[in-house]
Amino acid sequence: MATAELKNHRQSPKKVRMVADVIRGKKVVEAIDMLTFVDKRSALPIQKLLRSAVANASHNHGLNKVEDLYIKEIRVDDGITFHRMMPRARGSGAPIKKRSSHIRIVLDVKAAPVAKGKKIENKK
Repeated sequence: MATAELKNHRQSPKKVRMVADVIRGKKVVEAIDMLTFVDKRSALPIQKLLRSAVANASHNHGLNKVEDLYIKEIRVDDGITFHRMMPRARGSGAPIKKRSSHIRIVLDVKAAPVAKGKKIENKK
Protein backbone atom coordinates (compact mmCIF):
# COMPACT_ATOMS: atom_id res chain seq x y z
CA MET A 1 0.00 0.00 0.00
CA ALA A 2 1.50 3.30 -1.11
CA THR A 3 0.24 6.68 0.05
CA ALA A 4 0.66 10.34 -0.78
CA GLU A 5 -0.76 13.44 0.89
CA LEU A 6 -1.33 17.04 -0.12
CA LYS A 7 -2.00 19.37 2.77
CA ASN A 8 -3.57 22.83 2.77
CA HIS A 9 -4.55 22.92 -0.91
CA ARG A 10 -6.28 26.29 -1.24
CA GLN A 11 -9.61 25.15 -2.59
CA SER A 12 -12.75 24.15 -0.75
CA PRO A 13 -13.15 20.43 0.00
CA LYS A 14 -16.58 20.36 -1.64
CA LYS A 15 -15.08 21.35 -5.01
CA VAL A 16 -12.15 18.94 -4.68
CA ARG A 17 -14.45 16.01 -3.78
CA MET A 18 -16.24 16.39 -7.11
CA VAL A 19 -13.00 15.45 -8.91
CA ALA A 20 -12.02 12.82 -6.33
CA ASP A 21 -15.33 11.01 -6.82
CA VAL A 22 -14.58 10.65 -10.55
CA ILE A 23 -11.41 8.59 -10.02
CA ARG A 24 -12.25 6.66 -6.83
CA GLY A 25 -11.67 2.90 -7.30
CA LYS A 26 -10.20 3.24 -10.81
CA LYS A 27 -6.90 1.87 -12.09
CA VAL A 28 -4.05 4.38 -11.91
CA VAL A 29 -3.45 4.57 -15.66
CA GLU A 30 -7.14 5.14 -16.32
CA ALA A 31 -7.38 7.77 -13.56
CA ILE A 32 -4.43 9.78 -14.92
CA ASP A 33 -6.04 9.81 -18.37
CA MET A 34 -9.36 10.93 -16.92
CA LEU A 35 -7.77 13.73 -14.89
CA THR A 36 -6.10 15.06 -18.03
CA PHE A 37 -9.49 15.91 -19.51
CA VAL A 38 -11.43 16.95 -16.39
CA ASP A 39 -12.15 20.68 -16.64
CA LYS A 40 -11.77 21.55 -12.95
CA ARG A 41 -9.04 23.47 -11.14
CA SER A 42 -8.35 20.66 -8.66
CA ALA A 43 -7.67 18.09 -11.41
CA LEU A 44 -4.00 19.09 -11.86
CA PRO A 45 -3.02 18.93 -8.16
CA ILE A 46 -4.78 15.57 -7.79
CA GLN A 47 -3.01 14.28 -10.90
CA LYS A 48 0.36 15.38 -9.48
CA LEU A 49 -0.49 13.74 -6.16
CA LEU A 50 -1.44 10.51 -7.96
CA ARG A 51 1.88 10.50 -9.81
CA SER A 52 3.65 11.05 -6.48
CA ALA A 53 1.82 8.06 -4.98
CA VAL A 54 2.93 5.92 -7.95
CA ALA A 55 6.54 7.07 -7.40
CA ASN A 56 6.21 6.21 -3.71
CA ALA A 57 4.91 2.76 -4.63
CA SER A 58 7.88 2.02 -6.87
CA HIS A 59 10.53 3.54 -4.60
CA ASN A 60 9.32 2.49 -1.16
CA HIS A 61 7.52 -0.79 -1.91
CA GLY A 62 9.15 -2.01 -5.14
CA LEU A 63 5.86 -2.05 -7.08
CA ASN A 64 7.10 -1.26 -10.59
CA LYS A 65 4.03 -2.41 -12.56
CA VAL A 66 1.80 0.64 -12.76
CA GLU A 67 -0.85 -1.39 -14.59
CA ASP A 68 -1.53 -3.43 -11.44
CA LEU A 69 -2.11 -0.43 -9.16
CA TYR A 70 -5.55 0.97 -8.40
CA ILE A 71 -6.86 3.74 -6.15
CA LYS A 72 -7.94 1.99 -2.98
CA GLU A 73 -8.84 5.19 -1.14
CA ILE A 74 -8.96 8.88 -1.94
CA ARG A 75 -10.01 11.12 0.90
CA VAL A 76 -10.59 14.88 0.95
CA ASP A 77 -10.76 16.46 4.40
CA ASP A 78 -11.07 20.03 5.66
CA GLY A 79 -7.81 21.92 6.01
CA ILE A 80 -7.27 25.20 7.78
CA THR A 81 -9.82 27.97 7.25
CA PHE A 82 -8.78 31.61 6.96
CA HIS A 83 -11.34 33.97 8.48
CA ARG A 84 -11.64 37.32 6.69
CA MET A 85 -14.10 40.21 6.73
CA MET A 86 -15.83 41.88 3.79
CA PRO A 87 -16.87 45.51 4.39
CA ARG A 88 -20.62 46.08 4.36
CA ALA A 89 -23.00 48.97 4.74
CA ARG A 90 -22.85 51.37 7.72
CA GLY A 91 -19.41 50.27 8.87
CA SER A 92 -20.32 46.66 9.48
CA GLY A 93 -18.57 43.58 8.11
CA ALA A 94 -19.61 40.18 6.80
CA PRO A 95 -17.48 37.10 7.51
CA ILE A 96 -15.71 35.26 4.69
CA LYS A 97 -14.27 31.78 5.13
CA LYS A 98 -11.39 30.90 2.82
CA ARG A 99 -11.28 27.11 3.00
CA SER A 100 -8.52 24.64 2.21
CA SER A 101 -8.31 20.87 1.75
CA HIS A 102 -6.17 17.94 2.80
CA ILE A 103 -6.07 15.24 0.09
CA ARG A 104 -4.85 11.67 0.75
CA ILE A 105 -4.47 8.92 -1.85
CA VAL A 106 -3.86 5.26 -1.03
CA LEU A 107 -2.83 2.88 -3.83
CA ASP A 108 -2.91 -0.91 -3.69
CA VAL A 109 -2.23 -3.83 -6.02
CA LYS A 110 -5.20 -5.49 -7.65
CA ALA A 111 -5.02 -9.17 -6.71
CA ALA A 112 -5.24 -11.65 -9.55
CA PRO A 113 -8.43 -13.72 -9.47
CA VAL A 114 -7.94 -17.14 -7.97
CA ALA A 115 -9.14 -20.04 -10.09
CA LYS A 116 -11.68 -22.19 -8.29
CA GLY A 117 -10.67 -25.79 -8.09
CA LYS A 118 -12.98 -28.74 -7.75
CA LYS A 119 -13.42 -30.02 -4.28
CA ILE A 120 -12.50 -33.64 -3.75
CA GLU A 121 -15.18 -35.41 -1.83
CA ASN A 122 -14.55 -38.53 0.13
CA LYS A 123 -17.17 -41.18 -0.66
CA LYS A 124 -17.75 -43.84 1.92
